[in-house]
Amino acid sequence: MNKILWVDDEIDLLKPHVMFLQSKGYGVDTCNNGYDAVDMLRASSYDLVILDEMMPGMTGLETLPLIKEAHPSLPVIMVTKSEEENIMDKAIGSKIADYIIKPVNPNQVLLSIKKNLHSEQLVTEQTTADYRSEFGRIAMQQQSASSFADWCALYRKIVGWEIELSQSQDRSIGEVLSYQKNEANQEFSKFVRRNYYNWINQRADEQEIPIMSHTLMRRRILPEVDGGGKVTLLVIDNMRYDQWRVIEPLLRGYYDIAVDDLYCSILPTATQYARNALFAGLMPLAIDKLMPDKWFNDNEDGGKNMYEEEFLTRLLQQAGKRYKLSFDKLVRPESGRRMLDNMNRVYGADFSVIVYNFLDILSHARTETDIIRDLTDDEASFRSLTRSWFEHSELFTMLKLLSERGHKVIVTSDHGTIRVDNPVRVTGDRETSANLRYKTGRNLVYNAREVYEVTRPEDIQLPSGRLTSSYIFAYNRDFLVYNNDANKYIRYYKNTFQHGGISMEEMMVPFVVLKPKKR
Repeated sequence: MNKILWVDDEIDLLKPHVMFLQSKGYGVDTCNNGYDAVDMLRASSYDLVILDEMMPGMTGLETLPLIKEAHPSLPVIMVTKSEEENIMDKAIGSKIADYIIKPVNPNQVLLSIKKNLHSEQLVTEQTTADYRSEFGRIAMQQQSASSFADWCALYRKIVGWEIELSQSQDRSIGEVLSYQKNEANQEFSKFVRRNYYNWINQRADEQEIPIMSHTLMRRRILPEVDGGGKVTLLVIDNMRYDQWRVIEPLLRGYYDIAVDDLYCSILPTATQYARNALFAGLMPLAIDKLMPDKWFNDNEDGGKNMYEEEFLTRLLQQAGKRYKLSFDKLVRPESGRRMLDNMNRVYGADFSVIVYNFLDILSHARTETDIIRDLTDDEASFRSLTRSWFEHSELFTMLKLLSERGHKVIVTSDHGTIRVDNPVRVTGDRETSANLRYKTGRNLVYNAREVYEVTRPEDIQLPSGRLTSSYIFAYNRDFLVYNNDANKYIRYYKNTFQHGGISMEEMMVPFVVLKPKKR
């Protein structure tokens, strides 16, 4: 039973209201002055206080800070005869939970109590009921999805429900949603398998080909820069759409969202391929042919993403763009701190680019560090950690500064990541790539029904280190393991976040345009 303390100098006149609350299952204690209220709160525990604003002796506004000092999280509902703005400002500034204007209506009091004591439970129950009614519509939407845009709309809806239901105590409804998402990913994988070759080779109707890593810069980013004003491109490595969704509310006070979209990452959905393609405006095969000294295959030594600024500079020159450019890649936290001390270079550029690697580091840390695994044992906790990091990061500070300076900001990523749990066995020679979501090499042995196989890499515009090299890509939540010591690797990598393969989470990448709020 929830216990309520009602403090009012005319409490005897409110007995019918007290009895009404008691009939609804609440325990209600009463007193008629602030001094007794403070004493009663010291002597007993209460879940909520209803406090009259105007009382003789010590007023409600004088009593309130004493209550909050001793019980900071205790919700207090203020009852007042006055609607004067300065009184409300004082009360709200003292962190009241709600206020009611006299004369008091018992149903109004009950509603305020429910809002403060039972809102989470009521929201959970309603949200669960809403999802149950939506389940069939999502299934029908999945069956009818025939374009990348259709799949994006479905993925947005599923992510929305994931976030809505993340606080639900009903574990069964979370399992139903997880099953529905898994089923959608299976069908999306088939969709990609049927269409990817045609997308890459322009063999489909132009309207059916999504914007992809190698076309994003020319089709979406440069037009924003040409629109005038200072523009900053922020590429947060390894950021999924659901992670953007939990970051976005923190930015509402600084930016308006002009565009909130998704584009398609190329395969492999890995930094070496997708991010190089993004900055070069070229598929990896073309990069390898045009600039062979700047492309390293998986089995070759050398930095795989060392030339992104050069790739972008070349693209801008070919496109006839004469922007004043700044380019920064922040790999470690101290890089962010140093950049905050040197923002003038960003402010002075027409087009500034910031590559921020933290989320990729976080994903790898979750694989390698037990404590991070414990902190992020499911999707909801991974999102929560992402939000907590962002809220306290130098990156958030940078975005606030850019808003003050009037910069338009484009937020995107190179690819996403997916939590894997189903091992698929593969064998290959020593030069086979190590990635768990795709592999390239000679003499790969696998079940062709379990992977998307590309025996001629040039068919999807990928380089081949050897004439006989091929690529295979994992679907959905699969991960590729060698037969040697397979059980050891399965135990180590199961339930970790990986990227490189085919899934909605990896291939559907957020593309957001933020316009600074006018001040």
